[in-house]
Amino acid sequence: MENNLDNSKIEIKEENAPRTDLHCRYIKVVQRPEINGVFVGTYRSRALSMIRVPNGLLIVAVCCLILVLLTVLCLVFVPWQQSIDGRGKVIIFSPMERPQHLEAPIPGRISKWFVRDGETVKQGDPIVELTEVDPKYLAENQLLRMRAHLSALQEKKAAARAKVSSYQSQIESLKLSRVSSVASIDKKKAQTRDRYSAAEQAVTAAQQNLKTSELNFERRKSLYQKGLRSKRDLELAEQELVKNKTELERALAQLEVARKEVEVADFELSKTDADTLAKVDSTAASLSSARETVATTEAEIQKLNIEIGNLESRIGQRILTAPCNGRVVRLLVAGAGETVKAGTQMAVIAPATNDLAAELIVKGNDAPLIAPGRPVRLQFAGWPAVQFTGWPSVAVGTFAGRVSVVDAVDDGTGKFRIIVVPDERAVELLEDQPWPSSQFLRPGSEVHGWVMLNTVPLGFELWRQFNAFPPSIDKSEMQSQSNFKLGDVKRKSK
Repeated sequence: MENNLDNSKIEIKEENAPRTDLHCRYIKVVQRPEINGVFVGTYRSRALSMIRVPNGLLIVAVCCLILVLLTVLCLVFVPWQQSIDGRGKVIIFSPMERPQHLEAPIPGRISKWFVRDGETVKQGDPIVELTEVDPKYLAENQLLRMRAHLSALQEKKAAARAKVSSYQSQIESLKLSRVSSVASIDKKKAQTRDRYSAAEQAVTAAQQNLKTSELNFERRKSLYQKGLRSKRDLELAEQELVKNKTELERALAQLEVARKEVEVADFELSKTDADTLAKVDSTAASLSSARETVATTEAEIQKLNIEIGNLESRIGQRILTAPCNGRVVRLLVAGAGETVKAGTQMAVIAPATNDLAAELIVKGNDAPLIAPGRPVRLQFAGWPAVQFTGWPSVAVGTFAGRVSVVDAVDDGTGKFRIIVVPDERAVELLEDQPWPSSQFLRPGSEVHGWVMLNTVPLGFELWRQFNAFPPSIDKSEMQSQSNFKLGDVKRKSK
């Protein structure tokens, strides 16, 4: 449609407006100058002046702007506690107090069960009784017979010891007798040597007298032939000569007797020495035999003592007892009459202990950031809890802990195990509640844990997670964690 006005020429076109939320039309005004060059102003129609922006849209725009501003402020100023998520189970920290498998120490046949599943036992209480199936131990009164044999061996040993003492006394007596006999024969030998010396001197004197007699006889004989001596003197000289010859022969005979006596004394000394030495050697041999009997008997006694001890120990092993105070978890073997081998697991006993810990499995990407002493929040299965990952202070139903052990190697799948113990210090300072007792929190229960790291802005945390970056940690903190030990955890908890 085109309208002509008096003072200006304006082409006004009214077109249908496109469909909008306001469902209105608009007017397109085209400005046209006059022929003489005079500019004509914009003409606004009445319909155009009636268009307004709705109030609801303005409110929405303002709210969106405020929301954006609040979001930016939250991303910049709201703190976020970084954490590492892990899942695992409850364990007993002390290896001596973990569930124990009661094994049969000997092969046997079940005779009687003394307990049932779930029954509470004390250390030393009987659990099950076994009867022997080994033919070596089936004889009745075997222990009594072995002890009787032991008594006989001990008596044999005492008799052998008495023989040893007797032979030792005999040897001492023989040695003394040998000394006295040798001394006596030595004296006798000395006497015979003295007699031999005296006989030698007597022979020498007789020879000298004989020589003198011969000279005197020759001289008197010469004088008698010359008529200077009487026949009587010659006869006396001859008689003296015969006498001296007889004396010499007697002295020689005595010398021979003395020589033989010396030889006899030497032989007697050798014989006595040899005889007494032979007796000593014979007694020493008997002594050695007696000592050997003592040693053999002692060896038999020791062997029999070992057999008796083994038999007594085996008799004691026929009744399996509880190794500690605790509860029978389950019985693994059927009733009476069943035969079991040595090492067969008979029952499982859970010790009564409160030394609980949490075993968590974390990813290998997070393991370098965890060190002993790190705080941990734990959620146990069966305990209602609400954990706000970024704000642990507002968590409800979780429990405090600290990292005690981080495995040096992975579990074969690229994941690492950490062990978390209760934070005793936080409990003492009344900052947190203690863990549930073992009566309610049993080993093997599922546990969900969060290892707490640094506090960062919320925007940084979102940016880190969008880019799949690991949590941040200071280098100084990494150095302090590398020097942290389990003893430090225990001292801090105390």
